[in-house]
Amino acid sequence: MTQLEELLARWMPRQRWFAGKGAPVERVLIEREHPIGGADPGPHGPGMRALVVAVHQRGGRARYLVVIGLCAKGRLRDELAHCAIGACTLGGAQRTVYDALHDPELTGRLLRCIARGAGTGPVRFRRLPEPAEPIATGMRSLVHTGEQSNTTLVFGERYVLKTFRRLWPGLNPDLELNRALSGSPYAARPHGWIELDIEADGGGGEVPTTVAMLQQYLRSATDGWVLAATSVRDLYAEPGTPPGEAGGDFAGEAERLGAATAEVHRALARALPTDVLSPGALRGLADAMAHRLETAVEQVPGLAPYQDALRAAYDDFARVEAPLPVQRVHGDYHLGQVVRTDRGWVLLDFEGEPAVPVAERRRPSSPLRDIAGMLRSFDYAARHQMIGSADEEALAPVARAWARHNRDAFCAGYAAAGGIDPEKHAVVLRAFEYDKAVYEVLYEAHNRPTWLRIPLDSIASLAGSPRASERTPPPR
Repeated sequence: MTQLEELLARWMPRQRWFAGKGAPVERVLIEREHPIGGADPGPHGPGMRALVVAVHQRGGRARYLVVIGLCAKGRLRDELAHCAIGACTLGGAQRTVYDALHDPELTGRLLRCIARGAGTGPVRFRRLPEPAEPIATGMRSLVHTGEQSNTTLVFGERYVLKTFRRLWPGLNPDLELNRALSGSPYAARPHGWIELDIEADGGGGEVPTTVAMLQQYLRSATDGWVLAATSVRDLYAEPGTPPGEAGGDFAGEAERLGAATAEVHRALARALPTDVLSPGALRGLADAMAHRLETAVEQVPGLAPYQDALRAAYDDFARVEAPLPVQRVHGDYHLGQVVRTDRGWVLLDFEGEPAVPVAERRRPSSPLRDIAGMLRSFDYAARHQMIGSADEEALAPVARAWARHNRDAFCAGYAAAGGIDPEKHAVVLRAFEYDKAVYEVLYEAHNRPTWLRIPLDSIASLAGSPRASERTPPPR
């Protein structure tokens, strides 16, 4: 490895957006290295380069976007010391290398390039072709601290620039679906994007790949998870009060969120291709759910007592005779992906699961998959504050009542706004809910073991079994 690759091999696993934590890094290779407005330090400031970095772990390869800043060794500004990658020799000179996305002097360069629509060269900056107001420049950026799988920059109170750290060849669904929803009150308006070419998986030449998206900044926006958690906290303070009578009742917002979700699904169905799953495709989808269940049971023995109930739900799903319409959907839908503004609910982050290839994320799916994701999120919002509480046993029925109350409100709002009625598709919805809960079991076992009881208790409740937290051995 080169000196720079050795620095990246030590630095990348420590970043919150790195997906391969816990596995040894076997090799790091810089596959692409493109200058952005000057690769080396000069009279106009630090140099800047966009890197496509391949990280080899466990016999596989994952590619990441790393945008580096370059300055003379020892000349890194004090306020950027926290994002230093290290010092190495580049172009015959000693340079200090750092994460350029934390440097407003360099990120302003990205904004100016998008505003100009600098559309030639290996790194291409695109503006939306539709008539729109000019993109303003001259604002300093701040890194949004809540991001995990990506890095998002906020420019003033005008724009956000989301940089996609994990790279898969092709058009990112976040850009594709936001463009399809442009003008909708339920989505933030896109303004432009950055793309470069990377090699297609399995060969076959280079593919234009979305690496960043510039979008409208939403003023006065409150995260849906925060609003729901506040409602749960209010109810916990009055545990004998029904959820609909507590001061922080969330059901009205849940119903409006259901309506907004239906409107987005209808807009996506109008703008992008739709289809109907054949019986064979339906069985294939059920088989994939069963395979995920087998994998999860092997790794989390506490899931085994519910295996038969889950398999029965998947078998019922495979035997559904009614046509199952599919379309483009959000794909990773939960309360953290929506915000409440003064105009209503807005849906964010349409990229789907970043660890899944883009081609798979772009496949049409049932809108019930998104509904199941949000219903699971209500359950998480209701239960997570009980963990470690001395009053957990007393609060468990309160949490279940809150989740049920808001699930019903969300589904009612969805159906009233013209979406399919979830109550009339219980078999399909149950299968998607179980599948999501199994995914959550694996995620929590590997990342937040103390939260593992949330999806396990939910599965136990859906299966009509004793609470999983009373009988769960630790994951293997």
